[in-house]
Amino acid sequence: MAGNRKLFEEVGAQTSTRPVATKGVIDAGRRGARGAIRVWLMVLFALVFLMILVGGATRLTDSGLSITEWRPITGALPPMTTADWESEFAKYQEIDEFRLQNQWMELSDFKVIYWWEWGHRQLGRVIGLVWGLGFLWFLLRRQIPTGWTPRLLLLGGLGGLQGAIGWWMVSSGVTSGTATTDVVSTRLATHLGLAFVILGFITWYVLSLGRTERDLMQARRAKDGKLFGLSTGLLHFTFLQILIGALVAGIDAGRTFTDWPLMAGRFFPPNAFAIEPLWKNFIENPGLVQFSHRMTGYALYAFAIVVWLRGRKSPHPNTRFAFNAVFAAITLQIVLGVTTVLYEAVLPVALMHQGLAVLCWVLILRARHLSLYPISTSLRGASA
Repeated sequence: MAGNRKLFEEVGAQTSTRPVATKGVIDAGRRGARGAIRVWLMVLFALVFLMILVGGATRLTDSGLSITEWRPITGALPPMTTADWESEFAKYQEIDEFRLQNQWMELSDFKVIYWWEWGHRQLGRVIGLVWGLGFLWFLLRRQIPTGWTPRLLLLGGLGGLQGAIGWWMVSSGVTSGTATTDVVSTRLATHLGLAFVILGFITWYVLSLGRTERDLMQARRAKDGKLFGLSTGLLHFTFLQILIGALVAGIDAGRTFTDWPLMAGRFFPPNAFAIEPLWKNFIENPGLVQFSHRMTGYALYAFAIVVWLRGRKSPHPNTRFAFNAVFAAITLQIVLGVTTVLYEAVLPVALMHQGLAVLCWVLILRARHLSLYPISTSLRGASA
């Protein structure tokens, strides 16, 4: 039986202690090597970006069908002897592209287009190797932050899928007796679209890893829902324009009508519905596909102005600057798109247009990220 207590004795004074608040609960999980993983992802981003540019050059030089087989392992080695080169050239001579379009080619000409496609495929192998080695390194050393393993695995899975889609695309043009001299444009659009999806995930992960989980959770309380929704819409709209641009590239529509703002002296191109059935014109008719790309570009720019005006009202300086950068990049992209048309999609200008599309994509993602996780600043402008 407990002893008698004094009248003014503090209850529990000798039997318990005051609980101490636990700090840092948000970051209590395994933090991992966030900085090192971020650098690794930046390297992957640079490689994928280079892959997109090399892929664009491969398409613009009509090199994509020069390798007629998919050999993920043995294809890493190029032809080493004259006999090997002649064997590869003989395989190329069997497809429609050579028979109907490139009969003038000699072995030396074939080597030029072969190296473009081989370089494109080799770069894909390098990306896979960099992802695989990096992921295993961080996994085995238990340096992946809590919850990030599935996200990093997703990148590897999408990369593998991209390789399979790449061959699915090429195989549509490696034909004999069907009068096919190019890959199917919708497959090209799928291939390019997935490349931008991969870049999008990498960009989002790099932005998130640049800040602590605690910082992100606290910043989300100040989320600008309206601006986040508008930037999400701009992201999707831009993705649609990228896909239409891939359709333009797939059928060389950018070299068909080279005047602006009209097309062959008209607002609407002639023979826009000449292909049967009707729906094929929207993906195979050069005039209608380029017209769609132009009109979508104008609509996208108008929507970008709306988003930019809303972004300027953000109370966060970093967010305002991010949306200013988005609007500037899209404006420059419109100008470069017109230039690409006027110069008949020559290689340097067309590649700049494609590369700037990546910049617009990244800047939109950054602005969207800051809408969701704004960076608070003091009255003097320093980060809080």
